[in-house]
Amino acid sequence: MDFVYGLPRTPRGNDGVWVIVDRFSKVAHFIPIKFKPGVEELARLYVREIVRLHGVPLSIVSDRDPSFTARFWVSLQKSMGTKVHFSTAYHPQKDGQSERTIQTLEDLLRACVLAMKGAWDDHLPLMEFAYNNQYHSSIQAAPYEVLYGRKYRTPLYWDAEGVRQLEGPEMVQKAVEKVELIRRNLKAAQDRQKSNAERPGNPRSYEVEDMVFLRVSPWKGVMRFGKKGKLSPRYIGPYEVLERIGPLAYRLALPPSLSRIHDVFHVSKLMAYRSNPEHVIRHEDSS
Repeated sequence: MDFVYGLPRTPRGNDGVWVIVDRFSKVAHFIPIKFKPGVEELARLYVREIVRLHGVPLSIVSDRDPSFTARFWVSLQKSMGTKVHFSTAYHPQKDGQSERTIQTLEDLLRACVLAMKGAWDDHLPLMEFAYNNQYHSSIQAAPYEVLYGRKYRTPLYWDAEGVRQLEGPEMVQKAVEKVELIRRNLKAAQDRQKSNAERPGNPRSYEVEDMVFLRVSPWKGVMRFGKKGKLSPRYIGPYEVLERIGPLAYRLALPPSLSRIHDVFHVSKLMAYRSNPEHVIRHEDSS
């Protein structure tokens, strides 16, 4: 289990997600929370959302967030017979399952909020449903298939079974559109992570006059290039490569709105651009 903080605050006051993943079935739960909830509140959520559905786990792996290292939380798990294991700094392999799931969740949130608008916690239940009903290569099945022995029916098939007449066409149509959009974005996020994992060790090189996207780094509490928050677009551009500075740095032709930003960037901040007018994401001046 792990937390995702720094999300835009919703009308319900939520600005984070508690991500809990079962190591065996890969079933994930995305629980919306307010920033740094009390340990007793976490305990209530834990019993209501996890123990109620899956029983008491044998062990829990998490980072050393103060909520997890609190005496109340540790004593609660000990009384339930659950062993608590903490990962160490710069050793993400121990809780890599939750880290990878969080990467996918952030991609889903970013894509779906931009497309469907509204508060992100309105879409979170359907994201969890789509994630758990999607094929995972590590288990050669969907998490729901491992947990329940079958896939769940999705709103994509409600029309064929006559549910539209029972539930109302507008609500069903909206659910169908949302689930289909989430499934496409989930597939894109998984494919992107797969390609990144299989990328060879040698960094990509660019030539002068190539067009590249520039990665926007959403550092906590810092606004970069006028972009702030985890759900902002990850890349802006594209921009032309003007010059190669050494083996791993490039000078870009930035617009006047970015004149205060140094125009030389490490290759890890760049992504090759394939010509498509729909790809352009304009920089918006925060002033």
